[in-house]
Amino acid sequence: MLVERQVELRFDIPSREAATHTNLSAVRADTLGLWLAGDETATIEHLTLRDGRYDDQRTFFLADFVDLPAGRTEEADIEGLGRSDGWLWAVGSHSLKRRRIKKEHSGQKARRRLATVVREENRYILVRLPLVGATPVREDGRRRAEILSGPGRNLADLMADDPHLAPFVSIPSKDNGLDVEGIAVLGGRLFIGLRGPVLRGWAVLLEIRPQSDPRRPGRLRLAPIDGRPYRTHFLNLGGLGIRDLCPHRGDLLILAGPTMSLDGPVRVLRWRPEDEPSVEHDPELVTELPHGDGRDHAEGIATLDDEHLIVVYDSPSEARFTAEGGVLADIVRMI
Repeated sequence: MLVERQVELRFDIPSREAATHTNLSAVRADTLGLWLAGDETATIEHLTLRDGRYDDQRTFFLADFVDLPAGRTEEADIEGLGRSDGWLWAVGSHSLKRRRIKKEHSGQKARRRLATVVREENRYILVRLPLVGATPVREDGRRRAEILSGPGRNLADLMADDPHLAPFVSIPSKDNGLDVEGIAVLGGRLFIGLRGPVLRGWAVLLEIRPQSDPRRPGRLRLAPIDGRPYRTHFLNLGGLGIRDLCPHRGDLLILAGPTMSLDGPVRVLRWRPEDEPSVEHDPELVTELPHGDGRDHAEGIATLDDEHLIVVYDSPSEARFTAEGGVLADIVRMI
């Protein structure tokens, strides 16, 4: 592990009250700073690099740009951000969730909650926003904000007849069910990482080709690949799932971690996709990352330059909080 230093991400009071700074799930860098998302809102954030920290937060509500299936306030569980050619991408987890139980719950209530599975429609989205500088807009000339969502169109529904993935669509994410985490644009190709399912130790990547739907303004559709809505790639990550993706020098960097509610190990690996469905036995290890016991879950990576990654964490430890309302991210040197 080569953590060179830490850098402060400073959030405003509304975001701290919404616990965005403790639920960071995705990050991308631009020339001015960072794009960030938490997994319990329907917003994306931009912080500007200033005086050695990321500050001057701006919040953008997805509902101001696209029609969210469940409206403005329901969380979208954004788990991946991508940026390329003047576009910003955001993807929801596409996952079901099982109710949590807490120590103060009675045995009867705990059993009842464990039997309750919830589907939240805002999680089942893929969004593409035009960028003007470091600002997303609804329209920019012929470019417009667009969304892939809705029955029969979202990624989960398109897996209904998939021989590998269909059985997991109806399983909650923390039970090794479907769980999208990570998106990356690489040379005109768009990749989606799955934290789950993991199939006999093999993680799954989707390759998709979104395009504007000429019949439905503001909507995306998927152009076919090999006669299907997506192409699957399988990677041997030693039983780990994909927690994020990031392009680097023509390769994909993969943040790998446990698929269920477990701690560590957490690794960054390198893989170069071929132009065909892949089965990769030996992706290259880049570095190991720290993890805590119930804390410091690495959720997002982004390249700052050719040699350095920034890593953001969900459930950060107390040592990561700053007196000014910020949270510390790690700057990691790649081997």
